[in-house]
Amino acid sequence: MNAQIKSMESFWMPFTGNRAFKKKPRLVERASGMFYYTPGGREILDMVAGLWCCNAGHGHPKVVEAIQAQAAEMDYAPHFNFGHPAAFEAAEMLASLTPNDINYSFFTNSGSEAVDTALKIALAYQKERGQSSRTRLIGRERSYHGVGFGGISVGGIPYNRMQFSNSLIPGVDHLPHTHQLDRNAFSRGLPEHGIELADELENIVNLHHPSNVAAVIVEPIAGSAGVLIPPRGYLKRLREICDKHDILLIFDEVITGFGRLGHNFAAQAFDVTPDLITSAKGLTGGAVPMGAVFVHDRIYDEFMSKPGGAIELFHGYTYSAHPLAIAACRATQEVYSSEGLFQRAAEMAPLFEDALHSLKGEPHVIDVRNYGLMGAVEMESIEGQPGARGMEMLQRTFDAGLMVRLTGDIMAFSPPLIIEETHIQQAIDTIRKILRAL
Repeated sequence: MNAQIKSMESFWMPFTGNRAFKKKPRLVERASGMFYYTPGGREILDMVAGLWCCNAGHGHPKVVEAIQAQAAEMDYAPHFNFGHPAAFEAAEMLASLTPNDINYSFFTNSGSEAVDTALKIALAYQKERGQSSRTRLIGRERSYHGVGFGGISVGGIPYNRMQFSNSLIPGVDHLPHTHQLDRNAFSRGLPEHGIELADELENIVNLHHPSNVAAVIVEPIAGSAGVLIPPRGYLKRLREICDKHDILLIFDEVITGFGRLGHNFAAQAFDVTPDLITSAKGLTGGAVPMGAVFVHDRIYDEFMSKPGGAIELFHGYTYSAHPLAIAACRATQEVYSSEGLFQRAAEMAPLFEDALHSLKGEPHVIDVRNYGLMGAVEMESIEGQPGARGMEMLQRTFDAGLMVRLTGDIMAFSPPLIIEETHIQQAIDTIRKILRAL
């Protein structure tokens, strides 16, 4: 690859301070296993699986081979009134991984599209079953559900919403977030305090009346906001309230799906079955863009119960079940299974936990939290400069050969599931050294 770039101006980078980045770019040009490599060949240990994506590591030969073979056989197939056999086979395979009675897949191209699709399915389902008044959606503060108008409407990250605040979809309310530093700082695994925060759902539902509420959407673990772990019993309480009022519960598992918590999905890790699950990222290991909504049987059956053969849901994407994405999905899932990567994640989680929590007491650290192979180290903000310490940490870790994700002043970690103890120690030693030098 020619690493010489004549100009960086034409690419408007997403979620990036473009002017600052282009003055001092952090470039990578290839990847393999646990590592990225800069144009100069410098090794960068990937502690975020790209962007919560590459659960099987980078460039797995079986995935590469599958994509190459599919590209040579057929580049594209429409799925509006036509079909590609591999898409049906992939859906059948995924049904074996999802919780009981969730056996249908609607394929999208990203997590954002998966969220908007799930919201549309939820609203359409309520209308199909004669509950047309159920139009209100409930999200949660500090949640990230992608960047579609539906996703940012139910999402709860202020900066993602502020430029579009006058155009968000109406009829949306938000639960309080669960992050309580004063009560739960330095929790290992699920925090002990905060289950009562789920009861606010009862108050919101009663405020609007249950007959007007269609669905509740939450991330089992809020990833992009800084790995916010749910209090013990919190998700089960949400499920109970939704059942009580006949409201759909949607789990956004774009990050937590496919082994991140040592299980197929967080739904199984927490023993809470939602009605819809959104996914992406680990679905293909990031090799080809793809998302999916996994749908409970009773929801699908409601759409299919009407007589005739008309279109049941007026929704879809040109690239739904794209052949290259399907090939990447099938190969990635086979790698997860054949190499036992979900079990490996469960086995590595205690080592990861101990290493992260060894940073307690280091300069600037005000919290460490973790669950499975997700973790965060929260740093105290510089007075009057929120996020400044985080940006400095982002640059210094990259310069030291480490890729982490920063949300404000929170370092987030979600390494590939192939991580070894030596990688964990390398990352923690690097961070400790930088914290002491900040």
